[in-house]
Amino acid sequence: MISQRNIGRGLATPVTLVLIAAFAVPMAVVMLLSLHGYSDPFGPLFRTPSAAQYATVLGDFFYLKVVLETLLLAGGVTVVSVLLGYPLALWLVSVPARWRALAFVVILIPLLTNVVVRSLGIVLLLAPDGILNGVLGWFGIGPFRGMLYNYGAVCVALAQVFMPYVVLALYDVLQGTSPRVHEAAESLGASPSMVFWTVRFPMALPGLRAGIVVVFLMASTAYVSATILGGGRVLTSGMLVYREAIVNLNYPVAAALTLVMTLASLGFSGVVLLVFRRLTPWVNNAGGQGRAAATLPALPIALVRTMDVVGPILSKVLLAAAILLLLLPLYLVVMQSFNDVPQASSAKFMGFTLKWYQLVLENGNYTAAFLNSVRLAIGSTLVALAVSIPAAFALVRFRFPGISGLAVFWALPLSLPGVAIGVGMLQLLSIFFRLPPFLGLLAVHVVIVIPFCISLLVASVMQLDRSQEEAAASLGANAVQRFFRIILPGLAPGIAAASIMAFLTSFGEVTVTSFLTTARMTTLPVRIYADSTFMLEPTIHAVSAMTMLLTLIALFVLNKFLRLDRLYAR
Repeated sequence: MISQRNIGRGLATPVTLVLIAAFAVPMAVVMLLSLHGYSDPFGPLFRTPSAAQYATVLGDFFYLKVVLETLLLAGGVTVVSVLLGYPLALWLVSVPARWRALAFVVILIPLLTNVVVRSLGIVLLLAPDGILNGVLGWFGIGPFRGMLYNYGAVCVALAQVFMPYVVLALYDVLQGTSPRVHEAAESLGASPSMVFWTVRFPMALPGLRAGIVVVFLMASTAYVSATILGGGRVLTSGMLVYREAIVNLNYPVAAALTLVMTLASLGFSGVVLLVFRRLTPWVNNAGGQGRAAATLPALPIALVRTMDVVGPILSKVLLAAAILLLLLPLYLVVMQSFNDVPQASSAKFMGFTLKWYQLVLENGNYTAAFLNSVRLAIGSTLVALAVSIPAAFALVRFRFPGISGLAVFWALPLSLPGVAIGVGMLQLLSIFFRLPPFLGLLAVHVVIVIPFCISLLVASVMQLDRSQEEAAASLGANAVQRFFRIILPGLAPGIAAASIMAFLTSFGEVTVTSFLTTARMTTLPVRIYADSTFMLEPTIHAVSAMTMLLTLIALFVLNKFLRLDRLYAR
């Protein structure tokens, strides 16, 4: 008879093999490339190890300057994301339950809309004739023509992209906090600011830690928004990696720069984890021994009184700013798609027209790119589900040596930069050149969506009623019959949720995909990204508006299977 451990290992094997082939091997290729002594795109992969590329990166002031500026930019994006994301998470928790799913649309639409579309909206927001300068003009201020094409604009754009991750990480913690804790503090005479400092904020620290780490890691390797909003004046390490790999075909330097940036980002993440570990000893001190839970310093009375007055006003201002930053750029993109202007970057409304949609429908390039994106999203969703469902059962129902390490490995693609996977897979496809580019893209997209699928499916497996399976077994149902008649119907909502999330994530992916596309195999987001660098006509806004409509429809369909507010609160 097969032991429970062997069953668990068998269920964990498919996803592990997929990630080894499509994630671990490309990462190993990046490490090997970084040890090449010189650049030879057509040379062998295995050569005598050399530290020449690391010496080039670490010994060149230009590279070090770009790495440092990128880290500072990522730090600024993280600060802005936290300042705006915390009030938004508090608002989500306070929204009545019947409206919370609708409130989640505010977070999920921007999150699932591809980064190029959101960056185009920021361009329209900060343009010299854009809405922000228009509002300032009402007060006799401006116009400011220097808000675009600088690090500030890139920081705003990246904060708009990554802020939802902070919100979701905080929401998962805040919604699990009992209101009685706050009521107890208030009953002891604590003012609102003291309740925040001594109760709300400390209890949210675990979620804040996760949000900071995720945002910093993703912002430190972002290059799409920096390309669109930087206007050639901003250079990040991600842009430099792309240039070295795609333009200069200098894979060794690109690989070394990728690993240096990855180590620097992971080093920052390690510091964050250590700091938060000291601030939250109760998380790792379940027995209640050791230091007291309250580790935040006491606030002066004068500061407490000031916070009581300023805090409510400031939180409302930050909440309004967060919602506007998430939704206003998307609204501007939609409006621009109906704007009869000769150039896409001209934000002033000149008249209503549908000609941009007509041009999109007549343009075969957009149609072909859309079909490529759909095929890629469907394929990656099916493969990810096929390996994630067994993995979810292995995590929930079976215990065997190494399962904890496998769980970390399965989630690793979320914490390592996508550009590293892109560089590694690009080199693999150049070696195995007979493989269709579609397979390389499919492998990368599967890697990207697997962690999301496993996370959602684990929650669904945990909610299955084991007694129904036992009853079916007692009536003579074999394992296959129990799976299709009991387990699969119970998993249906979770599978539907994972499918839609995986499809939308794959459909909107552009950062890694841009490394691997070819003239005949270009996805819609990459096509929009390529066209946005020229900013010729608002056809790109029309395409973007159509993709946002697709996302909105998918979210409403998803809400029928599983309420959106429960999707991230498992």
